[in-house]
Amino acid sequence: MNLSCLLKVGGRWRSFPVPLELSLFQALHNFCCRKKSTAPEKTITNVSFCNENAKESGNALDKLFSSEQQASILHVLNTASNKELEAFKLLHGRKSINIIEYREKFGPFQDLESLMNVPSFQYKTVVQVCNAILCPESEKKKRKLQENRLLGKLIKPDIERERLKAVNSIVSIVFGTQRIAWAHLDHKLTVLDWQQNDYWKLMNRTYPSSLYLKEISSVISKMPKADLYVLEKTGLSIQNSSLFPVLLHFHIIEAMLYALLNKTFAQDGQHHVLSMNRNAVGKHFKLMIGDTRTSGKELVKQFLSESVLKAKPRVFFPPDKVVHYRQMFSPADSHRREELYDSLLQAVAFYELAVFNTKNSEINVPALL
Repeated sequence: MNLSCLLKVGGRWRSFPVPLELSLFQALHNFCCRKKSTAPEKTITNVSFCNENAKESGNALDKLFSSEQQASILHVLNTASNKELEAFKLLHGRKSINIIEYREKFGPFQDLESLMNVPSFQYKTVVQVCNAILCPESEKKKRKLQENRLLGKLIKPDIERERLKAVNSIVSIVFGTQRIAWAHLDHKLTVLDWQQNDYWKLMNRTYPSSLYLKEISSVISKMPKADLYVLEKTGLSIQNSSLFPVLLHFHIIEAMLYALLNKTFAQDGQHHVLSMNRNAVGKHFKLMIGDTRTSGKELVKQFLSESVLKAKPRVFFPPDKVVHYRQMFSPADSHRREELYDSLLQAVAFYELAVFNTKNSEINVPALL
């Protein structure tokens, strides 16, 4: 006598005879083993198929570029130095090094397809690199547009980088509700002048514009001459009604500074006063915690120490003024000098981001409000 066992196979219930002498557990075990043995084997990647795809990509490259274009591209790939390769789009950093290492190990590139054997190079990347090599002027224009776009987010109004590079010195100005500070730095990041004007109490009550004009004119008379004047652009929101008096105060001072320092604008049409994004400066020096900017006091103290201890400091302070500046950080001095610290940091960031165009300029700069 045989027993039957119902098992679900392919969505249907089927009956399987089970010998009496065979236990149900053994029957299930045997069925599962039989089902496992009849299951399709795991698909193994066909190597020849992958190679065929690579050949098709190589053939596509041959169709995209003429023989003359291919010869020009290969000449650059086989002869350019690491620095020359980095000048092209997508060949910054490791990619240019990979090309050099491939040449040293396997010899010159024989065709464009062999470029796909270099680490980090896929078909799309190879096409973009080849186009960049063939049209360097186009890539330069794209890069310049990108730089101008970043520059436009960093400073206002718009100004050409060529003009910025010709700057000999700037005066960086930061103002608050009670004081105004400025730092005068030359192109070598030497501090020529650095001070603040205290007891500036225009926020005590509502004052007429004539008094603002008198106070700001007095401050400007103490400032040195420079090619450009850079004002801090704060990010106060107009949505917060409680900050409206402060925001109005800042706008009045900014307008006064623009008008009084742009003395030749009517004649040459050139802006000599610019506004710089405060948060962009904070990000450049890693002073941001979320949307809040922390004090730059410790960083400025570090700049002062490096000016004495290092042969090539980031910021150079004249030896005869170092002692005077250090007194501002003594425990006996309890005054908050955030505007003073910020004016110096803003000047350094302006040179490094807008004039020297350092790698830190790649930071995500928020748009000016």
